[in-house]
This record gives sequence, structure tokens and C-alpha cells, in this order.
Amino acid sequence: QVQLVESGGGLVQYGGSLRLSCVVSGRIFSISDMGWYRQAPGKQRELVARITKGGDTTYAEFMKGRFTISRDNAKSTVYLQMNSLKFEDTAVYYCNANEPVWGTIYWGQGTQVTVSP
Repeated sequence: QVQLVESGGGLVQYGGSLRLSCVVSGRIFSISDMGWYRQAPGKQRELVARITKGGDTTYAEFMKGRFTISRDNAKSTVYLQMNSLKFEDTAVYYCNANEPVWGTIYWGQGTQVTVSP
């Protein structure tokens, strides 16, 4: 059974940093492209960053230079390092796995990030 479990969210001051982690169980990690999405209250879920199984990365335009996505295949974990956090980064952050064999997309339960003054 595939499970994605995020952690690392919390309350952080404006300009601070957080590192989110997402551990994937179910033997799909090494073959899957992984992504981080976020959803703020009253807004649609949006892409933050994506990393392919080969390590190629894509970022939302407004994230560039502040966030870094990475993966550790040995630990079946994808990370999102977030620096210079802004109020508008407040959202629930979700981990996503795109498994190519069956074309299945998996989601984690989300982790709340709140940026305070």
C-alpha cells in the first residue's frame, strides 16, 4: 500500500526557513516523479516544485531562488527547503507522487505552514 507522509510544517516568522519532508512507502519512490503543491484558504491547489526520478527540477515562477526541492532515493524521501518565507507562503503543503507504471497519482495528507509577523 502506498502512503505519503509529510512533516516539517509549522509556525515560522517572516523571512525564516522551514524544511518539509515527505516519506513514501510502497516501493514506488524510485520510479516516480515527485512534487510539492500548496493550497491556501480560498484558493486552488498550485504547484510549488517538482523533481523527476532522474533529478530534474521544475519550480513555480514565484518560488525560484527561495525554495529547493530534492530527493533521497535511499530514504524514499523528498524534501522542500523553504527560505525567505513570506506571508503569502502560508498554506497547506502537499506531497505528490506520479507513478508511471499504472499512471496513478498519490497525495499525502498535507502539512500546515504558517508565516507570522
